[in-house]
Amino acid sequence: MDVPDEVTRIVRDLRAQADPARAEAERGYLKSSFAHIGVPVPVVRRIAVASVRARPSRDDLLALADGLWVVTESGRPVHEARLAAVEVLIKRVDVLEPGDLAFAERLVRDSSTWALVDNLAEKVVGVLALSYPQVADELDTWVGDEYLWIRRAAILALLAGIRRGTPDVARVDRYGEASLDETEFFIRKALGWVLRELSRKDPAWVADWTSRHLARMSTVTFREAVRHLPPETTAALTRARP
Repeated sequence: MDVPDEVTRIVRDLRAQADPARAEAERGYLKSSFAHIGVPVPVVRRIAVASVRARPSRDDLLALADGLWVVTESGRPVHEARLAAVEVLIKRVDVLEPGDLAFAERLVRDSSTWALVDNLAEKVVGVLALSYPQVADELDTWVGDEYLWIRRAAILALLAGIRRGTPDVARVDRYGEASLDETEFFIRKALGWVLRELSRKDPAWVADWTSRHLARMSTVTFREAVRHLPPETTAALTRARP
């Protein structure tokens, strides 16, 4: 793969789909300081993954993602180019190795929006953690990190195992305990999402965990946690809230 040529091709194809009105609306919705082109996520995905269908080497994949990540316009990162970087990593996450968690961490630390962090967390970091126990162990340090997007990534990484039917309930418990006193909306929401998705697989576990933490659980987290529980369970938990 000629990585610089592929970066150029992807950015060119993204710009060919530019929608200034959409870009402005998206920038406002995300409260973004990035440059936006105005390309829908499915179109970004289609343009990006065309580069990696032939299964590039690990080195080429990382170089392509890095090249897209650093694309700028008027000195500002280009949102869609960063989305494309995430999409190529997701498409070929199977070639990544445990040491590549450091690369993913750099991307998360260089993000300031759920629109980039959430898929990185679940579909790159989370998949690595499922494949390599040492990656999962490293995420135990992320959940206490001072940067909120690293903390959110640690929590949302648990979704990978939940969706595959192999939930790490011990970590859901630990990360949940560590996050219950958070005041950050994005952490409260992330924990709620994890509990919500786990309730599809193990509603009894989620109901029990929620009942034991009602006094500390934010409304945002509680609302998500009980969303898919049986109505009678939700009603009982709601009545029991302080």
